[in-house]
Amino acid sequence: MSRWIETFLDAQAAELDASENTLLAYGRDLIDFAAWLNDRGPSFETASRADVEDYLIHCDDQGLAQSTRARRLSAVKQLYRFAYEEGWREGNPAIQIKGPGRKKSLPKTLSVEEVDRLLGAAQTSARSQEDRLRNTCLMELLYATGMRVTELVTLPVSAARGDPRMLLVRGKGGKERMVPLAASARDAVAVWIETRDEMDAAAQSKGKPASKFLFPSRGKSGHLTRHRFYMLIKELAVTGGVDPSKVTPHTLRHAFATHLLANGADLRAIQTLLGHADISTTEIYTHVLDERLKELVMEHHPLANG
Repeated sequence: MSRWIETFLDAQAAELDASENTLLAYGRDLIDFAAWLNDRGPSFETASRADVEDYLIHCDDQGLAQSTRARRLSAVKQLYRFAYEEGWREGNPAIQIKGPGRKKSLPKTLSVEEVDRLLGAAQTSARSQEDRLRNTCLMELLYATGMRVTELVTLPVSAARGDPRMLLVRGKGGKERMVPLAASARDAVAVWIETRDEMDAAAQSKGKPASKFLFPSRGKSGHLTRHRFYMLIKELAVTGGVDPSKVTPHTLRHAFATHLLANGADLRAIQTLLGHADISTTEIYTHVLDERLKELVMEHHPLANG
């Protein structure tokens, strides 16, 4: 079964240019399914529709979230579709199984005031001036562009040199898009690059290789990790007086989209800026605004209390 998983993941990476995070998620889900099958006798090659359905019941009994169960079924379905196309099996046992679906919850976002507090905290709280400049650049870029956190931390320094008005971002599946930079973000980038280059030159003088990333790190990846940035943004929330439970890198992405839409931006333009393949993914932000309008009416209309 490990051979099936490895070959499937290799194909996803080579043919669909799946991201590392996607491959890791597929791998975890399929390893869990393989372990469950192994305890009961069948293999990927002999598992039936009933086996897949029993596995989903097992996942439900574990108390897994609806979204997790839906993702696991999706991984199993894609594995068997690949196996059928490769001739490893005569049929796909999962093709007619309907999953639990995904609960459509509204994305958490932040107010303009809360974003301002986070930006202010980035400018004033850190162990060193270099960290303050880096943190300010990170937050300015994230809010100015709506980038995914992986896109942000892996951004090559070459993309940000020369005071760019537009930034080339490489997103999911290797798709590239152009996003404009506001003046405050360009200023933060310019100041950080100057400091970053000085630090990089000092590292090279000690025999270390030059970094290709805008936000370099001494770790294995060579750049600031998603986990470290997640922890950093929580620290900034505490410093800025914003509820940390509301703040993640993705809520800044949601804030970017929601604030643009609230100020009259076209939904298609926001779709392009976010790198969404389908407009339906972007349309959820209209519901966020609808809910906010309802709250405003209920809180401030003179007849609402009645």
